Amino acid sequence: MARPPILTLSDISLGFGGDPVFSGLDLAVQQGDRVALVGRNGSGKSTLMKIMAGLVEPDTGERFLSPGLSVGYMEQEPDFSGYATLGDFAAAGLPPGEEYRVAIAAEGLKLLADQEPARASGGERRRAALARIIAEAPDLMLLDEPTNHLDIHAISWLEAHLAASRSAFVLISHDRAFLRALSQAILWVDRGLVRRQDTGFAGFEEWRDRVFDEEDQQRHKLDRRIKAEGRWAVEGISARRKRNQGRVRRLQAMREERAGQIARQGVARLEVEAGAKSGKLVIEAKNIAKAFAGQPIVSDFSIRIGRGERVALVGPNGAGKTTLVNLLIGRLAPDQGQVRLGTGLEVALFDQNRAALDPDATLWDTLTQDAELGVSGKNDQIMVRGSPRHVVGYLKDFLFDERQARGPVRALSGGEKARLLLARLLARPSNLLVLDEPTNDLDVETLDLLQEVLDDYDGTVILVSHDRDFVDRVASTTIAMEGDGRAVIYAGGWSDYRAQADARAPAPVAAKAAVVKPAGGKAKPEILRERTAGLSYTEAHRLKELPDLMARLEAEIARLETFLSDPDLFTTQPTKFAKASDGLVERQQKLAAAEAEWLDLAERAEAE
Repeated sequence: MARPPILTLSDISLGFGGDPVFSGLDLAVQQGDRVALVGRNGSGKSTLMKIMAGLVEPDTGERFLSPGLSVGYMEQEPDFSGYATLGDFAAAGLPPGEEYRVAIAAEGLKLLADQEPARASGGERRRAALARIIAEAPDLMLLDEPTNHLDIHAISWLEAHLAASRSAFVLISHDRAFLRALSQAILWVDRGLVRRQDTGFAGFEEWRDRVFDEEDQQRHKLDRRIKAEGRWAVEGISARRKRNQGRVRRLQAMREERAGQIARQGVARLEVEAGAKSGKLVIEAKNIAKAFAGQPIVSDFSIRIGRGERVALVGPNGAGKTTLVNLLIGRLAPDQGQVRLGTGLEVALFDQNRAALDPDATLWDTLTQDAELGVSGKNDQIMVRGSPRHVVGYLKDFLFDERQARGPVRALSGGEKARLLLARLLARPSNLLVLDEPTNDLDVETLDLLQEVLDDYDGTVILVSHDRDFVDRVASTTIAMEGDGRAVIYAGGWSDYRAQADARAPAPVAAKAAVVKPAGGKAKPEILRERTAGLSYTEAHRLKELPDLMARLEAEIARLETFLSDPDLFTTQPTKFAKASDGLVERQQKLAAAEAEWLDLAERAEAE
């Protein structure tokens, strides 16, 4: 017997005084659904999620939650009133004895649970909201940009946790790798319509392009019919036209249909012009070191960056990525060693904190009151890579309309602020582009365009990002910040770095006598399943969870290996072969990591 859906929306309509955001919307979220909610910035994704959460009341229609089932929403701006710490907020509503769930989430998300909310940053507050919904484990989790403000390691933990969760979830994210790993269905919000396809995010772009192609064909056919009927209306004999008023009315209806078709929103016209060529040597660092309050950030690090290279820095939050970038571009002096900059450098910097944006300034003033662009705010033109452009026209290239031009920066969404900062950055020539977390809040299409721009850019790029897919697409060299001052250089992007790091990692130490090994040779916890002395509460709980996780991964690996054993699969179904191969490698890596983690915890438990 089929189980009822968790949540149903029927005939939902919503508008905010202008064109409707949604009209006649119907959708259902089933138990076990793992849905990616995608769409352009400003298309209404967050609004739809708030309707699903019951936080926004639609103008018409009904929201129905199946009795006995629960929905949790990750708040963007949570209210911490009455809570002494972030951990207290995250644990609110949990039954007694279940507080360990917060400890597990806090450890994985790197949340300082004992921090006072008043002293917490926006990112820390969002992590507390995420920890709360993870600890609650409702039947349906609604997650709006859960990976924002998380580093790569925390994103990996969240990905593994959601993959193992029994909850259904709908998530908004611009992290392609995250969406590919987790989604099994897509809800696409586009021009007031919500389309669903029961395939993972990996097939989204092909589906989107197919829909657009079909729209273009239908529009072309309608244009031809209108043209033919219009010629008849002009050239036809008057008497005949009088006898065919129905045909005239149909022509008018077709014209109204064509006028009512909603044009697709264009993509931002990102263009970046390299300035005068720098020398072949852009940056050379020799044995540099930097520490703060006795804590090493970088120790004995050397690198030589040539013209045209794409260098990405990855690592946990607080590992020193931005500090190393500032050392390399000369904004910060090293404690020891030396940095030599090449000749003729013109640096353009994208700041992750959006510090270059005054929230009280208008978009117009943000572009026209810029000394570096040679403008004072008293005219309506700016110089864009050497050519004059009208402010509004240039803003339209970045998908801002004329009404927004005179509005304040504070009214913009995170994605719109990122686009505005890119507009400032790309208006000036440069030959060294420094991008510190440029991918936060950008939609998939703008990320694609930014990648293409960087591919064509003639200068050098230094990139800090937690977006694994974007690093893979852009970087030719990756610097991994591994903590305690260690910064290790790897060839290639994120996937290349992980493969090389795994290859150089030492084999896990064999467990002691208390670990029983079956005939297959893989360590399995038998005696130590209940032996957790010396471990923290979170570690003890993790030690008990790992055997089930390892068993599940082994079963998935076996299924994929059986599937890939078909000798004709590669030639007959190359897409499925590639997807299954990627899935096999990913699960093998997860199993190796889980086994290493279990061996470490088991050995420590036994040592006590």
